[in-house]
Amino acid sequence: MAGDRGRGAAERVDAAVGAVGSGGWEFRNAYRRQLLALSRRIRLLGPFAEELREARRGSAEQEEQERALAPLADALEEALDLLQLGRDGSRIFLVPLSPFLVPHLCCTRLLGTPDAWLPVRVLDRDEVMKKFHESIAQLEQALCDFPYDKLDISDEAREQVELVHAQLKRAKERVDMPDDEFYNELCSLYNKSHDPSAELDILGRLSEKLHLTTIADLTQESLALHEMVASGGGNDPGEHIEKMSMLLKKIKDFVQTQNPETGPLVTAKPMGSNGKPRPVNVPDEFRCPISLELMKDPVIVATGQTYERALIEKWLASGHHTCPSTQQRMPNTTLTPNYVLRSLITQWCEANGIDPPKRPTQQPDRPTSSCSSSERASIDALLSKLCSADPEEQRSAAAELRLLAKRNANNRICIAEAGAIPLLLSLLSSSDLQTQEHAVTALLNLSIHEDNKASIILSGAVPGIVHVLKNGSMEARENAAATLFSLSVVDEYKVTIGGTGAIPALVVLLSEGRQRGKKDAAAALFNLCIYQGNKGRAIRAGLVPLVMGLVTNPTGALLDEAMAILSILSSHPEGKAAIGAAEPVPVLVEMIAGGSPRNRENAAAVMLHLSASVRQSAHLARAQECGIMAPLRELALNGTGRGKRKAVQLLERMSRFLVQQQEDAVDPRVQELEEIERQLAAFGPGVTEADVLQQLGAL
Repeated sequence: MAGDRGRGAAERVDAAVGAVGSGGWEFRNAYRRQLLALSRRIRLLGPFAEELREARRGSAEQEEQERALAPLADALEEALDLLQLGRDGSRIFLVPLSPFLVPHLCCTRLLGTPDAWLPVRVLDRDEVMKKFHESIAQLEQALCDFPYDKLDISDEAREQVELVHAQLKRAKERVDMPDDEFYNELCSLYNKSHDPSAELDILGRLSEKLHLTTIADLTQESLALHEMVASGGGNDPGEHIEKMSMLLKKIKDFVQTQNPETGPLVTAKPMGSNGKPRPVNVPDEFRCPISLELMKDPVIVATGQTYERALIEKWLASGHHTCPSTQQRMPNTTLTPNYVLRSLITQWCEANGIDPPKRPTQQPDRPTSSCSSSERASIDALLSKLCSADPEEQRSAAAELRLLAKRNANNRICIAEAGAIPLLLSLLSSSDLQTQEHAVTALLNLSIHEDNKASIILSGAVPGIVHVLKNGSMEARENAAATLFSLSVVDEYKVTIGGTGAIPALVVLLSEGRQRGKKDAAAALFNLCIYQGNKGRAIRAGLVPLVMGLVTNPTGALLDEAMAILSILSSHPEGKAAIGAAEPVPVLVEMIAGGSPRNRENAAAVMLHLSASVRQSAHLARAQECGIMAPLRELALNGTGRGKRKAVQLLERMSRFLVQQQEDAVDPRVQELEEIERQLAAFGPGVTEADVLQQLGAL
C-alpha cells in the first residue's frame, strides 16, 4: 500500500486509519505487543480521519491541506504495511503470504539478483525491531509541528492527535524488545542447542505462543513457509528453510501427540498451472460480516443476521444494542447456533481440501469467569428487573448489582458479560435519586476491572456520569467523581472525559463536597490534568484559587492533593498567571522549608515555574525576602531525586537574580558626585563644588 499516490493525502489518511480500525487484526508472533501498540495508536486517529472525510473545501484550501497531510499519509501507509506483515506473515518466520506487496519491509535483496527477494526471518529480530522504530519515528515526525491551522478540525480531534503524538514520542525514546523468553526458546530449537529433556515443554510453550494448536493453524503456517520458498525467485534459502521446516514438523508432531483427533496436516493448496497454490475463494455467505473471515461457530442474532459467536459477543459486551450489519436495534441479546450454515461450511471445506474449522472451546480474547449457572441466572433476573417499569424493582435490582460488583472480580466480569453496563447507564438519568446513586456506584465497582473500563467508555457513559456528578445526591456525586477517577487512569480516556464538562463539575464538588467527595474530586482532577488540553479547562473553571485555599488551610486537609495539582497546573501559561496572582511565594517557601518530602518537591517545582514567568523578578525578590536560600540548599542536599533537581535549578536562577541585583545597585556617593557634576555644568565656569553643595543643601 505504501507509495500509493493515486488518491489525495486526506483520502489516504482516512483509508489507512479505517483499515486499522475495521477489525480482524490478530497478531500471533514474537512481536505481538509491538504490533498491538502500533495498531492501537493508529485507531486513536479515528475521529480525526472522520472529520477529514466529512470536510468540504475549495480547490485552494484542498491543495494546502493535501500538502499538510502528505507526510502523515506516507507514515500511516508504511505502518499499515508493517501491521499487515505481522498479521498475515508466517508466525515463525514473520514473512507475509504475499511478499511482493511489501518487499521493502519484509525482505532483503540478494546480491547480484536485483529482482529476487529473500525473506527476513523472525530470528533476525534486530532488523524487525528496526522497522518498528522507523515506523514510530516516521509517524512521530509527521505529527511534530502538525499544521492544525490548515485543517478544519474540532478541538476534540486535535486533542486526540496530540495524545497520539505524545504516545509516539515516548515510544520513540523507549527501547522495546520482543518477548525474550519466546525468542530464546525459538532460537534454541532452531540451533538445536536446547536440553533434549526439556524439548516437550519448550514445544508446548511455543505452540501456545504462536497459536499453532489446530490443523488450520498448522496448515496456514505450512503454506506460509511454502509461499516463502516460492517467493525467493528460484533462490533456495537452503539451511534456514530446512531448519524451520524441521521446527514446524516438531510442533506439528507435538500437537498431534497431544491431540490425536487433529488428523493429518494439509501441507499445500491445490496448485494452479503456474505452479503456485491456487487461491480458494470463500463464499461471502460463509464469512462473518464483522471480520470477513470464514466462520467457525456461526450464530443468529435477533435481527436474523449471522455472525461468528466470539465477535458478536465482544460487540454486545462493549454495550452495543444494534445489529452491526443492519444498524437495527436488537430487542434481545439471544444467540442461536446456525447449525445449517455450519454444516454447509464443513461440506464446502471438505470439497476444497480444507480442514473444516473447529468450534473454539473458549474465547481467549475475553476475560473468563467461573460464574455458575445459578449465579448467572440470578444476574439475568436482576437485569430483567432493571428493565421493569416498576421504579421499586429498578431500585432494588440496581442496589443488588452494586453490592455484587463490589464483592469480587469474578462478579464484575459476570455482570459485565451479562450486558449490565448499558442498562445501568439508562438509570443515570432516573428521577429517583436513590436508583441513580445505586446505578453510578455499580458502574464504579464494575470499572475496577480493567476490561470493563473500555466497555463503559465505549457505551458512551461519561455524559451520564457527569449528569449525576452535577445533579445527584451528595453520595451519588461522590461516587460519580470516583468513577471518573477510575476511568481516567487510561490516557485515551482523559481526552474523552475532559471534553464532556466533567472538570467544572469536579471543581464544584471539590469546593462544596464532603471530605470523601473532595478527595475523589481532587484525585480525578489531578489525573485529568496530566493531559495538557485539560489544564486550561481546570484553570478557567477556577481550580487555582480553590487549591490555594486548601494549601493555606490550617487543618492541612487535602494538602498533599492540592500541592500535586498546583505543581501540574504551574506548567501551563494560564496556570502560572493564576498562581502568581494568588501571592503564593511565602507559603511555597514555608513548604520548601518544612513540608513533607513530596510537598517540598512540588513547592520547589511550582516556584521554579513562577521564576520563568512574566513576573519572575517580583517572585524571586519576594522569595529572597522570605529567606528561600537556606531551605533550597537543604533540599538540594537531602530532598527526593526530583526535589534535588528542582532545588538546584532554582538556586541557579536565584543566584543569577541576586548577581543582577548587585550589578544594578549604585553606590549613593557615586550618585551624589554625578549630581554635582551636572550642577557644575549647569551653573557655568567659576562655580566651585562648595558652591554647588551649599545650594543643594539650601534646597
